[in-house]
Amino acid sequence: MPSVRKASFPPDQVRRFLEPGPVLLLCTAWKDERAIMTLGWHMMLGYDLVGTYLWDANRSHALARSSRECTINLPTAGLLDAVVGIGNCSSRDVDKFERFGLTAMRSHEVAAPSIAQCHASFECRLHETRITRDYPLFVWRVVHARVARSPKLPRTVHYRGDGRFMLSGDEVSRRRLFRPEMLEQ
Repeated sequence: MPSVRKASFPPDQVRRFLEPGPVLLLCTAWKDERAIMTLGWHMMLGYDLVGTYLWDANRSHALARSSRECTINLPTAGLLDAVVGIGNCSSRDVDKFERFGLTAMRSHEVAAPSIAQCHASFECRLHETRITRDYPLFVWRVVHARVARSPKLPRTVHYRGDGRFMLSGDEVSRRRLFRPEMLEQ
């Protein structure tokens, strides 16, 4: 296999390569207020734990701290303009459900609404609180999940930085190379 020639690259831009996860829409609610934020910084921490970075200047940060719950919604390519628009305005100033023509769905386990137009919605409760006192990292446990039956592999949106996005594409299987005990059930 040939070597790949590399050049210096700005360290503050490595996220363009390391953020492979899809852009999400996080919904929070507390008392009579609700919010949606575009979420690019998140990570799986286990099978049902998700870490999210909620900047404390976002209204969603305060609502999540107060309610200790949220929904994480998976938009697809058809919602890309809404995803960008949601990220460009504040829930303090506008109801984002109304502005972007999104339908708030009642959740089963949490007070925060889900987004009907998203391919999947994951209802979450705050799992880890020690970290959030000092950092805007929230660790959520998914307590209920709903996923559309089709398409089985939706075209999700992935942020590359600098206003550019990648859409998920072809799937390649290497299942035959895995040891059986390493495959997820």
